[in-house]
This record gives sequence, C-alpha cells and structure tokens, in this order.
Amino acid sequence: MAQHDYNIANQGFSSFRSDLNNALSAVQTTNSGTSRPTGAVAGQLWLDTTTATSPTLKYYDGADDISLATIDHSANTVNWLDSTVSITGLSTTATGTVLTLSDSASTSTVNLIIDNQKEVRFRETTANGTNYIGLKAPASVSADLTFTLPATDGTNGQVLTTNGSGVLSFATPSSGIAWQSSVKTSGFTAVAGEGYFCNTTSSAFTVTLPATPTAGQQVAVVDYAGTFDTNRLTISPNSNKLEGGTGNLILTGEREGVLLVYIDSTQGWLATSGINEGTDALSTPPYAIDFLVVAGGGGGGSWHGGGGGAGGYRTSTQTANVGTVITVTVGDGGAGAVPDARGASGSDSSISGSGLTTITSSGGGGGGGRAPATQAGISGGSGGGAAYPSSGGSGNTPSTSPSQGNSGGSGFGGDPNYGGGGGGGAGAVGGNGTGTVGGAGGNGTASSITGSSVTRAGGGGGSVYLGGTGGAGGTGGGGAGTKTAGVSGTANTGGGGGGAERDPSGNGGSGGKGVVILSVPTASYSSTTSGSPTVTTSGSNTIMQFNGSGSYTV
Repeated sequence: MAQHDYNIANQGFSSFRSDLNNALSAVQTTNSGTSRPTGAVAGQLWLDTTTATSPTLKYYDGADDISLATIDHSANTVNWLDSTVSITGLSTTATGTVLTLSDSASTSTVNLIIDNQKEVRFRETTANGTNYIGLKAPASVSADLTFTLPATDGTNGQVLTTNGSGVLSFATPSSGIAWQSSVKTSGFTAVAGEGYFCNTTSSAFTVTLPATPTAGQQVAVVDYAGTFDTNRLTISPNSNKLEGGTGNLILTGEREGVLLVYIDSTQGWLATSGINEGTDALSTPPYAIDFLVVAGGGGGGSWHGGGGGAGGYRTSTQTANVGTVITVTVGDGGAGAVPDARGASGSDSSISGSGLTTITSSGGGGGGGRAPATQAGISGGSGGGAAYPSSGGSGNTPSTSPSQGNSGGSGFGGDPNYGGGGGGGAGAVGGNGTGTVGGAGGNGTASSITGSSVTRAGGGGGSVYLGGTGGAGGTGGGGAGTKTAGVSGTANTGGGGGGAERDPSGNGGSGGKGVVILSVPTASYSSTTSGSPTVTTSGSNTIMQFNGSGSYTV
C-alpha cells in the first residue's frame, strides 16, 4: 500500500529511481492509505484502508472526499454506496442483488409500467441456455385490470381462482365434492366444493348457500337420518338465484339428496342430480295465503220495502302446499223484489282446496215487502231489512267466528210514510225505519288486502212512501232506498239492494255480486289460474281479485 504526491524533484539517479518506484507503487495500489494523499488534486481516486478488510474507494472533488463503494475482501463483492438516478420522480437503488423502485415518500404508491405489450421475462440458468418464460398484456383490453395475489400459500392440489374483481385466492377445484365427516344438525352456511350429511331428526333447519359463488362451484346435501319427510331441509340462495328464482326451496323426501352447481346470475344454483327425488329434488315450500271472501248481497223488498242485507264477509290466512288447487266460488247478488214482495237472498261465496279449511260466506238476506207473509227481512250473511211493523232478518247466519255480518233493521208500520228497515252490513246493523225516513243500510268493512283500503259489504237502505226520505245505502256498495225503484248494490262488493215503493210500480234494487280476493307472496306466485281474475301487485305480494268463479293452483 502506498501513496505519493506525484511530484518528482531534480535529483540524483538513485534517488530519482526510488522516487519513481514509489509513485508507480501508489498507482498500483490506488493511492491506498488511511487518509487522503498529500497533494491530492480534484478528480483523484484513492482507497481508504482504515478498515483493512473492507476498504472504501473515494473520489476527491478538490474540497471533499466522496465515498463510492466498499470492497469486501471476505465476500469478494463491491457494494456501491450511492447509485441514485432520477427517473421521472422515481429512483432506482441497487443494493446487492435487489432493485427497489420507490418515490421519496412511500414505496406503496409506485407502479412499474411496461408499455406496448412488452414482456417480463424469466430466463433459465445460463448453463442450460437462453430460453425464458414471459408474461405480457393482451393486445387490447377494455378496462384496467389488476390481479391481487393471495396473502398466503394454498394447500396441496388447490388452484388460483378469482372473485371476479381481480382478487386471487387458492381454492379446491370444483371437479369433486369434499364430503364433511361432521353431521350437521342445525342451520349453517355451506362452502363451495363441500358435501354435507344433514340430520333433521330434532328439527327442520336451513342450509344457506355461499354468498359469492362462481360458475362451476358445487354444494351437495343428503338426508343423514331419513327425516326430511317429517322435518324438511330448506335451501336458501343467500340473495342469489336458485333454479331461476330468489325464494327458498326445500327437500321433503325421505333419504333425499341433491347436488347443486352454480352457473350464472340468471339461473343461479341448479340441481344437476339427486337421489330418491321425484320430478325435481328441490320443491317450493308451502306458503301463507290471505283470503277475503264476500258473498252476494240480498235484493231489496218492494212496497214499503226493506233494504237487502250485505253478503257475508270473511277473511282467513292459511298455509297451502305447492300443487294445491284452490277452488273459488263467487256468489251472485239476489234479485230485487216486484211490488208487494220480498227481495231474493244473495248466493254464497267460498274458497276450498286440499289441506285447507273451507271458508264460506253466506249470501245477504233479502229485504221484506208489504204483503203479510213477506214483511220480515230474511236472515243471511247480513240480514235483510223489514217492511211494515216487522223485524229485520238476523245477520251472521249461519254463525261464524268472527261474525260475517249484522242484522237488518225493523220496518215502521204507520203514517205517514211507512219507512222500511235498512239491510245489515258487515260492519254495522241496519237502521230502523220511521214514519218519515227509511232505515239506513249498515256500513261495510274496510280491507287493505289489495294494497289500499277498500270498504265492501254495505247494507241496502229502506224505502219510504210519498213525502219521506229513503234510507241511505251503507258504505261499501249498499244501494239506497227510494220512493220508487230501489238502487242496486255495487257489483263485486256484496252490497245489499235498496228497498222500493210500489208507486209507480217500483222494484227493489238487486244485490251486488260478491268477490273473492287472494294475496300471495310474489316470489311464490305460480300464475296458474282460471276464471280470469284481475292480477295486481302490492309491495312483495301478488293479488288476485276474482269477480267470478275460478281457481288458483299453488
């Protein structure tokens, strides 16, 4: 190791030769020493040997020494101390064998961009040749796409899969089902690629399918104890589709099982195979149906005639099994009376079907007429009003609970105007007639089964003679009583017909035809009907209004 000031003075040959050899030694040893050479000039390199096994190569700029690299004698490596190059706001720092891209603030904001479909190449070892594996973008992409790698390694046999948004994860291929040895006895969320033995001995429960399925994923379930027929297993699509619908489906067969495969967002999970199943391993669960059943209203009587009683009014909520045919019968209104006679009673309305409790609403009773044998109102769903000094017909006949209707009012048998009694309504009794005013029809009852409040089954008003005032029809379709012909009840409300006077040859008003309305969950609505009901929706329900007889298949 040597240093020299590179200044050879005039001297004798022997001294000159020694001085020259020292200068050459300094060159050979890169001006090695523990301090900068005496007389160093700008641009001179020298090797700082303060640390003998790891000297530092330095550059003198005329004022200061700049450290360039350390030379590791033990590892036989050169470690460059500063190789910063400005690249559009970034820096490349080579440390050992690592190339780091960063900005001055945070490495998390830096992207490496390779333009124009160029490749990232991974070469084989030099000893084996120059072949490589390359990765590059397609020639055209419709939008930016970033793949995020998994945080941990997968298990043996797993493959990389995407969630559809570029997030990669390891998953077991869907080519087979991994049956779980633990028997399930209560509700759980299934994992794609797994099969489950489900034991419903203690109670029915629900299997919820995966929330974010991808095409080709599978889930299987099977009846462990042969009890699906007594305690069903429900399959929930978890806000996706299941056989094209969003509702739950059930397994109800003993020893039944099913393999479900997810295809897309249109059809969702489909049953591709099953054991011990019928036409389809999966079936729709029974569901609740709301019913409103209103019978035909009674006809009004004539000659001091009483108003017709409203048709019986009943509601019900029942659970029906898929495939049940619900028969709907809608009763007609009773005919209005000819002078001196009693109005005809309305016809019954009903619903019936296998496994259901039949609901029958009785037709409204006819209003009374002047003739002695016809003066009393007829009993019915709601009773008809009476003529002359007689009593109205009884409501809620036959008796139901809750009551399907109310009684009709009494007639007035004296001067000056012989007011007839009002027919009973679903919500109130009919009014009594007086010497000057016909009895008002009893008011009907409101229901919001169609999505808005509608009042039905009002009683008909009683008639009045000459200068008196006819009884008003009850709210809900009841016809008014008059001094002449009675007003008919409103069709498909079950309203009673209004009473009439004889002069000039007035007939009683006809009773309004009944109506039957069904409200079912839209998700379960089968659309299989007869009789042309009017079909509407309200909220999550589909409503069928039958203005005539027909049917609905659950």
